[in-house]
Amino acid sequence: MTDTSTDAPAPTTPAPVRVAIVDDHESVRLGIQAACQAEGFDVVLTAAGVQELVESLAGREVDVVVLDLSLGDGSTVTENVKRVQATGSAVLVHSIADRVASVREALAAGAAGVIPKSSATKTVMAAVATVARGDVLNNLEWASAIDADRDFAKAQLGRREREILHLYASGLPLKLAAQQLGIGYSTAREYLDRIRVKYVEVGRPAPTKVDLLRRAVEDGILPGLDADGDGR
Repeated sequence: MTDTSTDAPAPTTPAPVRVAIVDDHESVRLGIQAACQAEGFDVVLTAAGVQELVESLAGREVDVVVLDLSLGDGSTVTENVKRVQATGSAVLVHSIADRVASVREALAAGAAGVIPKSSATKTVMAAVATVARGDVLNNLEWASAIDADRDFAKAQLGRREREILHLYASGLPLKLAAQQLGIGYSTAREYLDRIRVKYVEVGRPAPTKVDLLRRAVEDGILPGLDADGDGR
C-alpha cells in the first residue's frame, strides 16, 4: 500500500506582542498588565520608572513599552522616551489628556502615539497592537496636542511637495512616486530635498523616511492631503 500522507508543516502561530509597562502607580501597572494578558500579549515586565525598566530588561527587547507620561522621579518626558527607544522598543505614551505640552514633547521625542488614561481598555489594547506593528498611532490626542501648541510650526509645503511627501512617506519608493506623478526621479529628489530643508527651517528636522512619515501625519498630509495648496 502506498503511503499518501504528507509531511506538510503545521501552520505557525505568530509570536505574541511583547509588552512592558512603566508607571509609578502600582494599580495602573496591574490594570494594564491584566488587560494585556487577557488580550494574549506577553507582558515581559512592569516597572515604576525607566531606569528600573532598562536594568530589568538587561538587553532584552520588547515590542511596545506603555509609558506613563509623568513619572514622579524627576525624569523628563524627552529623556524617558529616548531611553526607552534605545532599548529597541516603540513607545506608547499613556497620558492624562490635559497635559498637552508634555504630550507634544513626547511626540517630538519620537513616541509612536499617545493614548489617554481615560480610554476604554479595548481602545488601549488596540493602540498597543497598532504600535507593535510598527504603525504610527494617529488619533485625536495626537492632533489635539499639535493644534493646541502655538509654537508647533507647520512647514509651508507646496502642493507638489505635499504630493511627493504623501506618496513617499506612505511607503512608495521615490522612483515609483515620481512615475505616479508624471515627473522625473531627479525632480522628485529635488522636491524631497526641499521638503527636508523646510522642516529644518521650522525646527522639525526629518532626516529619515520614518521622520518624514511622522511629519506628514503631524501636518495632516497623511492619511489624506490637505485641500489647500499653491498649485506647484
